[in-house]
Amino acid sequence: MSTETPGTPPEETPGAPPEEAPGAPQETPVTENQEERTMGMLCHLLALAGLVFPFGNIIGPLIIWLMKKDQMPFVDEQGKESLNFNISIAIYGVVSAILVAVVVGIPLAIAVGVFWIVELIMASIKANQGIPFHYPLTIRFIK
Repeated sequence: MSTETPGTPPEETPGAPPEEAPGAPQETPVTENQEERTMGMLCHLLALAGLVFPFGNIIGPLIIWLMKKDQMPFVDEQGKESLNFNISIAIYGVVSAILVAVVVGIPLAIAVGVFWIVELIMASIKANQGIPFHYPLTIRFIK
């Protein structure tokens, strides 16, 4: 006999996988190849080159994507995603710089920078696990 009362969630059985919410995204790896995962992760992490030299956030992922896109489908997908995101962030940064004249741009530029770093880290972790990552607020330039 169950000890559940109406309106309370059922107790989980030890060792049983937790129930997923309906509509929750599947987070299963699409590749088991460690080299492909590493290159996918580099597509995201090399965007940090933008902290060292101008347009490094676009050039870094572009180099990896161009080198491996024909050999590794996961790198092709993640490279496009990284490029689209970093081009979008560059546009958001320019808009923020223009808006600095009206003072709104200062907090906006800070928010864009924090958002960029957090999303890069999340994308890198997912790519290293072999799970495709899709950035929010991205303009899809490369399809």
